[in-house]
Amino acid sequence: MKEPRVVQADNAGLFALSGTRSFILGRRRVALVDPGPHEAGHMEALARMVEDAEEGTILLTHRHPDHAAGAPALSARLGFPVRSGRPAGALAHGDVITTDEGELQVIATPGHSRDHVAYFLPDHGLLLAGDLILGEGSTTWVGEYPGCVADYLASLDRVAELPLHRILSAHGPPLDDPDEAIQRYRTHRLGRIAQVRRALEREPELSVEELVDRVYSQALPHSLREGARWSLRAILDHLGVAPFPRDGVPTESGGSLEQGT
Repeated sequence: MKEPRVVQADNAGLFALSGTRSFILGRRRVALVDPGPHEAGHMEALARMVEDAEEGTILLTHRHPDHAAGAPALSARLGFPVRSGRPAGALAHGDVITTDEGELQVIATPGHSRDHVAYFLPDHGLLLAGDLILGEGSTTWVGEYPGCVADYLASLDRVAELPLHRILSAHGPPLDDPDEAIQRYRTHRLGRIAQVRRALEREPELSVEELVDRVYSQALPHSLREGARWSLRAILDHLGVAPFPRDGVPTESGGSLEQGT
């Protein structure tokens, strides 16, 4: 099998890295993974890539806008259904999507979002990882819902058990050493948890805002502080120190909270 075709959206930035990468598997029976933002040029490029397909499915790793905003318009144009890991009528762990270039197995990978899934091609050892693991760095945002930290660590363990040869992330270049990348992301997350634990051992009454300064630094850019706050709230919930707040969780817009935490 050839590697999936890639179309990169023009939404490069600090958090989306070089831009959201949409992947296409198959020619006649197609799976299009993460159509990305609803941007006219990107939609047109994807439509041209699959214009000869006889049938197809639009697959989402999760429904954050930088991955999924273009899905409704593209579905209407192509007549492809949209499938994702959301609860109602959703793809479940172990489901299989067939293309004429191989089968994709659904791997439940919550943490970055509750609905996050990855797609594994078992015959080729290839994982389409969405935002579980990025192509650069050692972190993705984990701060969206109660229990997300435990979910994220379990998701890393789940993909670590797969016979992987290569990881394709939705942001950044391919990863040719999957074991190293998974361990790097696990080490970062466990290290962040340990930092919070140590800070609270020294100063048990620290507020979240004070924790941001202790764990990250007072020099953390303002644009990253909101993501850091929610990442820390998720860790406090994970440690049993304070329950995750019911209200106020930010709605991610174009990946604006995905990194640095």
